[in-house]
Amino acid sequence: MLKVVSFNIRCDYGQDGENNFEYRKPFIKEKLEAERPDIVCFQEVLPHVACWLKEILTDFYVIGCGRSETLEDEQMTVAYRRERINLISMETFWLSPTPGIPASRYEEQSVCPRVCTEAVFEDLKEKQVFRLVNLHLDHMGTKARTLGLEQIVKKVESAGSFADAPVILTGDFNAQPQDPELAQMDRWSAYRLITGQIGVTYHGFTPGDEPGSIDHFYLRDGSACRLRVDSLEKWEDRKGSVWLSDHYPICTTLSFEK
Repeated sequence: MLKVVSFNIRCDYGQDGENNFEYRKPFIKEKLEAERPDIVCFQEVLPHVACWLKEILTDFYVIGCGRSETLEDEQMTVAYRRERINLISMETFWLSPTPGIPASRYEEQSVCPRVCTEAVFEDLKEKQVFRLVNLHLDHMGTKARTLGLEQIVKKVESAGSFADAPVILTGDFNAQPQDPELAQMDRWSAYRLITGQIGVTYHGFTPGDEPGSIDHFYLRDGSACRLRVDSLEKWEDRKGSVWLSDHYPICTTLSFEK
């Protein structure tokens, strides 16, 4: 089984009081060590947080780059266990009409550029190639989220290599299962949403924030291999008033059925 986590770790600008990143760090480290995932797809990773992840995840390779013109700011980081997973290829691209230009974005988007980290991996234990996509769609514009998600799926579907490999598409969609941005996924019937009934994934640390189910996993089977979901859960851990993040990390274990 392959254990994959989607984890919006929360931008660290020192804005969260007792839930500032400095207070959450030991808790996050402890949880990751206890759960031993094979792959973690992080969102909202600032450069200093990426450095910290590289320091503590000693059994992982950590990849990704920032979304700004200088490749700083937030990144969609993917950490993968080095003894289990082999990287075949990796690309960061921008959600925009010019995906290869850093900091580019759609006109309908917020001021924030959005990036996606896509990787083709080989599971060395299972001898299986698969594609992983880690995304964070725009937080303001329905149209921008629709365009970004369409861009990602079309890119995956037109892949020049390993096109028939299974696909794991995950991250912070900033949209709920019933929203039109996700309804468009019906156009690509091969993709199935496995988190549709998982409930609240964004809690915002405080009861005053409007909760939402915005962190998701989509799966697409390969031509010769089906992805079976063995388990799916939220990490709702809390120590006193300190949470892992303002989102519940989502953890799934998957099997490759040939």
